[in-house]
Amino acid sequence: MTDKIIGVVAALIRDDAGRMLVVRKRGTEAFMQPGGKRDAGENDLAALEREISEELGCRMVPGSAQALGQFNSVAANEPGWRVQASVYAVKVDGAIEPQAEIAEAI
Repeated sequence: MTDKIIGVVAALIRDDAGRMLVVRKRGTEAFMQPGGKRDAGENDLAALEREISEELGCRMVPGSAQALGQFNSVAANEPGWRVQASVYAVKVDGAIEPQAEIAEAI
């Protein structure tokens, strides 16, 4: 049986030391890059801006997004599904504070 695909956008956010930010959703043990599914009619950058605001309480710096490619992996929280992520390196402005479904950001 073929795995089903979940399309998402994800952010690669680095600090001044080059460390990458990862988040953990409530009720899971897996850490991942911030981001999520596109809402109807959203393009990648609009979805990423919304997800960063909702999940991290900060905002994406306008014009900072650089497309890094599409990556596929087994979904961390949905057995039988795969994730296809469009990943962008972005800069953010404001304090990063876990919001909504995010339990932890490191």
